Amino acid sequence: MKTNLTIRSYSKQFRSHVHPCHNQLVLPLQGSINIKMEGYCGKVTVGECVVILCGIEHAFNAEEAARFIVVDMDELPENIINSKRIVFSLTPPMMSFLQFIEKQIEFQVNMEIESCILNIFSKLLSQQTDSRELDSRIRDVKIYISQNLERPLPIQELADMACLSATQFKKVFTSDLGVSVYQYIIQERMEKAKALIVHTDLPLQHIAEKVGYKDQSAFSRRFANYYGMPPRDFSRK
Repeated sequence: MKTNLTIRSYSKQFRSHVHPCHNQLVLPLQGSINIKMEGYCGKVTVGECVVILCGIEHAFNAEEAARFIVVDMDELPENIINSKRIVFSLTPPMMSFLQFIEKQIEFQVNMEIESCILNIFSKLLSQQTDSRELDSRIRDVKIYISQNLERPLPIQELADMACLSATQFKKVFTSDLGVSVYQYIIQERMEKAKALIVHTDLPLQHIAEKVGYKDQSAFSRRFANYYGMPPRDFSRK
């Protein structure tokens, strides 16, 4: 099975094309992608994967700061073909591995490590047999979070959106995504902040505000705790 893995971003303008010779998996690292194709029309967000079969025309767009792991495969594993799901939720090990892939590719390109990455990715993909689609209530909340990171996101507000009590909501959310609501919001905020630092020239104060921090110092402390370096140093990498 020939496999090619890259990290990409897309434009806000809808584009449409067909892959005549390979299948494609798109796995969001930050933000979401809008996909229109036979059998599916909607968003695909962090913690999910969309399967685009060879020969299927599809249109797509995304915010420019969003980032995606894109995997081109000549052949898909049998479990993915047999499931017939266009969008499925990822297992916690796969989600953690995607974060490693992103950091490794940003750090250095090493052919030996890249070969190992592809092998491990294929094995983790083969474990998706029993994966279920994300609870629609949690999926809607995820999309809301990604689109409102600049706002306070209290648990009760999110629970009300999902029509669950706060306790039930936290339990279902953690069960579906493998992380707590609090951890997920921090992850989304830090990933968006990193994307804005790398891909824009916005002042740090503006970036802090875009991810929900009115105090730049509090933002810088959280960023340094998450990534191991302050945002100003990260921007100079």
